[in-house]
Amino acid sequence: MQPAEPRPPEGTPGSTQLEPGVPTATAAVPDGPPPGRPRAIRLPAVFAAVWLVYLLPTVQAAVALPALGARVLGVAAVLTFGVEYVFVFVLLGRMRRQGRVPDLRWAVRVLAGSVALFVVAAVTAGQSALAMFVFIAVQGVFLLPRGSGMILAAGLIAVEEVLSRTVPGWHPVEGLWISIGLAAVAIWAVRGMIDRNLELARAQATIADLAVQAERTRFARDLHDILGHSLTVLTVKAELAGRLVAIDPTRAAQEIAEVEQLARQALTDVRAAVTGYREATLPRELASARAALDAAGIDAELPGAVDDVPPERRELLAWAVREGVTNVVRHSKAGHVWLRLGRDGVEIADDGVGPDGAGEPSAAEDVGRPGASAHGLVGLRERAAAAGADVVVAPRDGGGFVLRVGW
Repeated sequence: MQPAEPRPPEGTPGSTQLEPGVPTATAAVPDGPPPGRPRAIRLPAVFAAVWLVYLLPTVQAAVALPALGARVLGVAAVLTFGVEYVFVFVLLGRMRRQGRVPDLRWAVRVLAGSVALFVVAAVTAGQSALAMFVFIAVQGVFLLPRGSGMILAAGLIAVEEVLSRTVPGWHPVEGLWISIGLAAVAIWAVRGMIDRNLELARAQATIADLAVQAERTRFARDLHDILGHSLTVLTVKAELAGRLVAIDPTRAAQEIAEVEQLARQALTDVRAAVTGYREATLPRELASARAALDAAGIDAELPGAVDDVPPERRELLAWAVREGVTNVVRHSKAGHVWLRLGRDGVEIADDGVGPDGAGEPSAAEDVGRPGASAHGLVGLRERAAAAGADVVVAPRDGGGFVLRVGW
């Protein structure tokens, strides 16, 4: 799923996006984005109240009434409508995050309450209360099934046109029916977008769960196949060796040697089984390199980003960073390290004691540093060869050691 765009204030009549939405299924949806995806910006539901400013003329009309009772009743009706409008959107946002669908009977009661408040406002404040139809249309599109919401909006347009032409003292309001229609259509589109995003989130969550389950199954199967057999044989041979110690020490020693060989093979198989969990990523290796060098008291100049490195080359360069920094920390006795990263490879240089046989590149390539094992470089060369890259280890001009991996 694509990252969600920042949304305008929720509950906006005629806006193109709203925060609250109505899920299309009752399955729970995690409150937040999938791993690796940025969290969408959430604007507080209170911003829905900003759009109630368009009801100020209705409040002013109610305040201007000469009768105190009608004045209080009109103002109370409009204010209650505004509070209800915001509260409904708060509840809708909560339902959306919980993956719940509003009950149809509850939605009908909410809309009936909104219409009743409109009637009170219209009786007291007059024609200016027709502006409430825009907000009722928005509520209907969110609360009702999508087709029913649009039918309600069309009905509100018809009622507005009839009332403005038939109620004594009222007159047609130019553009009001357009505002109701545009608000309904815009919110209908946003409702569809929210529903599709929620369905996609559910699908991605399901796929992720299935992937985790499949990997657990694979790993459990591999461990069962590897350790089930190996541990059984080891147990049998260990018991046999224990019985033979007093009877046939030579045969017992042979069994113990085979136990050791089987244990080493089992360890190798387990390492192979978990190889998939040890993949290196370039950003993580750079962060680990910085932490390791800081802990060793070595000043380091490291790149801050890996954007220039093609994705298909990053894993190899991550292994190169791991191997190079590990050797620096363990063997270099360096005070400063330079790590340069680019599209064509990585170079790790230090001002330490230099490679074994400084001035002799062949020796440096074969051994590395005094006291360092060549196994790490051998493994790095194998990875580089598979990726079509070269590995160069050599003395650094001015003293120290250089490891280059690139194309």
